[in-house]
Amino acid sequence: MEEGRKKSGGMAAVAIKFWLIRLLKGVFIGSGFILPGVSGGALAAVFGLYERMIMFLADMKKDFKANVIFFLPVGIGAIGGVFIFSVFLSYFFAAAEVQLTWFFIGCIIGTLPALWVQSAEHAERKPIHIVVLIISLAAAVLFLRFVGAAAGGGVPLNIFTWAMAGGLIALGAIVPGLSASNLLLFLHMYAPMTNGIARMDFFVVIPIGIGAVVTVLAFSRLMALIFDRAHGLLFHAIIGFVLASTLLIIPLDYNYASVDGLLCFGTAILGILLAQWMCRLEERYQ
Repeated sequence: MEEGRKKSGGMAAVAIKFWLIRLLKGVFIGSGFILPGVSGGALAAVFGLYERMIMFLADMKKDFKANVIFFLPVGIGAIGGVFIFSVFLSYFFAAAEVQLTWFFIGCIIGTLPALWVQSAEHAERKPIHIVVLIISLAAAVLFLRFVGAAAGGGVPLNIFTWAMAGGLIALGAIVPGLSASNLLLFLHMYAPMTNGIARMDFFVVIPIGIGAVVTVLAFSRLMALIFDRAHGLLFHAIIGFVLASTLLIIPLDYNYASVDGLLCFGTAILGILLAQWMCRLEERYQ
């Protein structure tokens, strides 16, 4: 009986630890909805949650209870990440913008090996997969570089444009590598959005939520179909998008030959170590 209690306690401890891991992953994914250059969908992919998330959204009736239990801490963490970064983003970026950026670059770099392994789980890697990776990398760089020209002086801020912003944020979750925050910056909606979320302005929050839900319901089934038909191609495209979004947020006009430059190196290493630790725990307890 004593042995049974110890075994039960051990399993409970593992369950709590795994729950906390998913909560932390959710915080990072939520940050991807807010931080420019970072994709929430890409972070979901590198943390090993993207495929299951898309399959669940595409067919919510299948394993509904198990999926809700699994994604509950992820959802709580993501919502928390959005609000935390909306409230403190201005302060963090004003105090240590480059160092914070390198921390997230480190997080992405640290999870790329796991994503590379995951891309060949269902089929052998072929030359076409590498071609798709290179094309997606180049296309994402060009898109994010030049899409700003189409935004011009920005868009009017109203219920319809906030709903559009919510749709873009949802696309950042559904299409890995797509940084909704980058697009919102180009549209001059980013600062008003983060301020509105931080103040809990319902004129901003509610339309964004509606736009996000509608977009998820409209496109998740399509992404699930692509997963089913072309898993390897999609994941190599994801890697290309992840690399592109990472390259584009590297601060180039910064003096790295300084104490602050060394701090950038330190925060990047911290991000890499944190991401690798989370990936190892994911493998251990999955």
